[in-house]
Amino acid sequence: MTRFATIFLALVTAALLPACQQSETPAPVETGPTLAEVQQFVRDAEVQLDAAYLETNLVSWAYQTNITAETEAANAAANEKITQLQVSLASRAASYSALELDSDTRRKIDLLRSSIVIPAHMDPEKNTEQAQIGTRLNSMYATGTYCPEGGECQNLSQLEDIMDQSRDEAALREAWEGWRHIAPEMKSLYQRQTDLANEAASDLGFADLGEMWRSLYDMQPDEFPAELDRLWGQVEPLYEALHCHVRAKLGETYGTDVVAPAEPIPAHLLGNMWAQEWSNIYDLVGPEGEVTNVDVTQLLNYADYDYLDMVKAGENFFSSLGFEALPNTFYERSLFLEPEDRKVLCHASAWDLDNKDDIRIKMCIQENAEDFRVIHHELGHNYYQRAYKNQPTLYQGSANDGFHEAVGDTVALSITPEYLNRIGLLKDVPDASGDIGLLLQQALDKVAFLPFGLLVDQWRWKVFAGDVGPGQYNELWWQLREKYQGVKAPVERGPDAFDPGAKFHVPGNYPYSRYFLAHILQFQFHRSLCEISANEGPIHRCSIYGSEAAGQRLNAMLEMGVSQPWQVALETMTGSQEMDATAILDYFAPLKTWLDEQNEERTCGW
Repeated sequence: MTRFATIFLALVTAALLPACQQSETPAPVETGPTLAEVQQFVRDAEVQLDAAYLETNLVSWAYQTNITAETEAANAAANEKITQLQVSLASRAASYSALELDSDTRRKIDLLRSSIVIPAHMDPEKNTEQAQIGTRLNSMYATGTYCPEGGECQNLSQLEDIMDQSRDEAALREAWEGWRHIAPEMKSLYQRQTDLANEAASDLGFADLGEMWRSLYDMQPDEFPAELDRLWGQVEPLYEALHCHVRAKLGETYGTDVVAPAEPIPAHLLGNMWAQEWSNIYDLVGPEGEVTNVDVTQLLNYADYDYLDMVKAGENFFSSLGFEALPNTFYERSLFLEPEDRKVLCHASAWDLDNKDDIRIKMCIQENAEDFRVIHHELGHNYYQRAYKNQPTLYQGSANDGFHEAVGDTVALSITPEYLNRIGLLKDVPDASGDIGLLLQQALDKVAFLPFGLLVDQWRWKVFAGDVGPGQYNELWWQLREKYQGVKAPVERGPDAFDPGAKFHVPGNYPYSRYFLAHILQFQFHRSLCEISANEGPIHRCSIYGSEAAGQRLNAMLEMGVSQPWQVALETMTGSQEMDATAILDYFAPLKTWLDEQNEERTCGW
């Protein structure tokens, strides 16, 4: 019998048998990836990312320290390449998200899946559209100008100078409104970008882009907004007291017909284009009489400090805490001064090029107080980067995105008169009786910022979730501004306006909650480190300089990177897994007493 006949007979025979007598051959069962296969994927992903980060960082450093058409093109190509890799890895990680995994693999899968700020669309045409919209929005912001009738056009920097310095209400209102002329054209693009980003986030398993952003905080995404509101509730009384005093003093300057008692403050009068920090109006609201006035710029000049002395002082601060000295390559490869022979991006930043030892800072240092503070802040980033260098690639980052900024600011809080005295810049330390002015100046930046830092993402999350449409974008923005900040638009803002677009982080799609968290955490870190260093004076006068015990506690948190939930890292530093804004109240306690005295006969709130 031929092979064909044998097969045919077998098939016929099988067909004639009763169903109960037919041999049951089970269909092949599709099995998902094993745990070992997922773990291997994670290891491979880290190898690929490690190499990609190094390549991208080197190209980006070359671009930012020598801006040419060629370096710009190379930088764009490198960013596109690493974005494609991240999207590919995120997509594959999402396919594993429902599997039973060990805690380490689960954490790394979640980090791969949700650490892209704007996920690329799976549809190539929509991905191209998405990229074009992002470029267009950034360009509209970067090149935006206000051109008054019959006058010269003004860019943002020029308009900010007016907001910072002018005391002419009409000029302030014109500059404020003028900058917002750039935004209405952004609205339809922003709406489309939101739709595309939400679709891409959905492909990764998230309800919308807001849920994706909130998923990085080691808690249920829906719990995170409530946590922020809890922290805000702790500091709201201090903010309300500051707001009350500032409003009353502005009413004295501009008249109560412009700044009405018991109403929100017009946003254009607070010395900042976005009313997010108010220190530029200190001259209008500061206390009368003797105040502590330590002019750090003058002290640096008297001591003949140059840029390198300033950097060495920053390194010495960390050495006094027991941290290892910076490598020689830090001084060989960092950019400290603006070169005369090429264009560079002077915005200060801290770099870790190889995730090991090639740490650098990039800034165009001026011998002044602000840059002295910024150097200490940026070195805080560098020492954090070096502390977690032995962690796996996916764990080389801060415990949450607020921690990195908070560490730098924590260090800057230790630049006190006592610290300046100990390093030989200040001969005599003034007593604390004149500190109200210093505390008020700090509060006008750090306390005034808190509600703005909170509300930007509150607005975006509602937009991403579809709770409001484009016709209500601006209405929601000002509802939140009034609710949290107690500020209002100085002129009527209709539904065609798009005032959120006048803030860089909105069209640029940079999450903003990190800045709110950093402002909370820096004071919590500072209070704990001051306790460890056995500080006995007011917390606002504490410097942890010279305390190796504080350095050891700080390093124990830094070296964890993002290997554990941020609650564990926070407990390592502070002894508590809960963020606590009462440290801000402790720091500004003398100011709160003074503000309450000033506000005794005033009506506060709005």
